[in-house]
Amino acid sequence: MSKTTPIKVKIEEQSGEKASEAKEVKIYAQIPPLEKMDAALSTLTNCEQLSLSTNCIEKISNLNGLKNLRILSVGRNNIRSLAGLEAVGDTLEELWISYNLIEKLKGVNYMKNLKVLYMAHNLVKDWGEFMRLADLPCLVDLVFVGNPLEEKCSTEGTWMDEATKRLPNLRKLDGKY
Repeated sequence: MSKTTPIKVKIEEQSGEKASEAKEVKIYAQIPPLEKMDAALSTLTNCEQLSLSTNCIEKISNLNGLKNLRILSVGRNNIRSLAGLEAVGDTLEELWISYNLIEKLKGVNYMKNLKVLYMAHNLVKDWGEFMRLADLPCLVDLVFVGNPLEEKCSTEGTWMDEATKRLPNLRKLDGKY
């Protein structure tokens, strides 16, 4: 099995700038795929948008130095929880985490400035977990399609009504205004 290239090397190869100076970093669909978010991420002190989608990352980690991060894209990985996002909870405005293995939303409450949450096609199946999203005062755009909870309610035709009743601040749900 081949070893993955360290993140810092990939950043500098692809952007042509020092990791500490990059505002937008895209390391998605790597061959071989990234398996973890290594310590080099903490050098991205100016990064505002980080894309690590379509890899094999299992957990969110090493975001401590990213004091300017506003958008994090980690869709199409193997992430099972939101643990690790506390480090960017004050700055993160958008989280794109669709097509992962997330069942529980514990830790979402740290993201007080989150406006956009795209978490389609995960494993959230009960209203108790969904209601953790009520702790996000700025959340206005949510994509939740493909989660067991949404699929169960859609067959009964009540998903949009129930979700917007429980999260009245939403302006957009599953792409609909």
